[in-house]
Amino acid sequence: MSQDLIQVQHHERIALVSLLKGVTNAIDSKLVEQLSAALSAAAADPEVHGVVLSSSNEKFFSIGFDIPQLYNLSRDEFTSFYGAFNAVCMQLYSMPKPSAAAVTGHAIAGGCILALCCDRRIIAEGRKLMGLNEIKLGVPVPFVAECIVRQLVSGHHAREILETGAFYPPEQLLQIGLVDGIVPAGQVLEKAMETVRSYETIPPSAFAAIKQSRIEQVQELVSAKLDERSRIFIECWYSAGARQLLQSAMEKF
Repeated sequence: MSQDLIQVQHHERIALVSLLKGVTNAIDSKLVEQLSAALSAAAADPEVHGVVLSSSNEKFFSIGFDIPQLYNLSRDEFTSFYGAFNAVCMQLYSMPKPSAAAVTGHAIAGGCILALCCDRRIIAEGRKLMGLNEIKLGVPVPFVAECIVRQLVSGHHAREILETGAFYPPEQLLQIGLVDGIVPAGQVLEKAMETVRSYETIPPSAFAAIKQSRIEQVQELVSAKLDERSRIFIECWYSAGARQLLQSAMEKF
């Protein structure tokens, strides 16, 4: 029997989907598969009004890709994983129901991407960092995340986020537009659920139509360019420079 890496709880009409893979919630193929299944079930359930994505702990929302698990994969195996990761990101991003990320801990790289794929993001106050540090590992920011960042924030901030690999504290995240609210750690989950509940008075078809208008530009870009951008990402992942940087990053796991 496979380990449960995702926990789903229902709070009235909200599906609380929690990452449950140890302290870091590092992303691998099994977590992606289980997350996709949970999102599919929530999208298909007429009793579910919206989704909150959270973590089982307050240290990490997610550290990103499980580099020790992924590093030694063959090119074909990693290509399969990377395709599945991009697919679940678009599944979350395009869900016609409202979603919010309850960011109780650090959201790094792939973890930050999952948070960005939600409609709203609520983060805990204090030293909780978000950022896309892929460039520091020798690879570009995955194209789905790049498109979302460029839609969410101004051109200057988008360039800084994508090209420096910096991590940002809550106040700066709010200022540049990557999160929608900062609350004490113990209130993050409730605030995220409250954010999703705020859409309950809107007819679901109206919300879905408005959301579709907002996301369709990203969908079109992803549809047109994802294959080529994924090829470039994978070439970088297996480059000599990235191999060395990824080996160093594994020490943090």
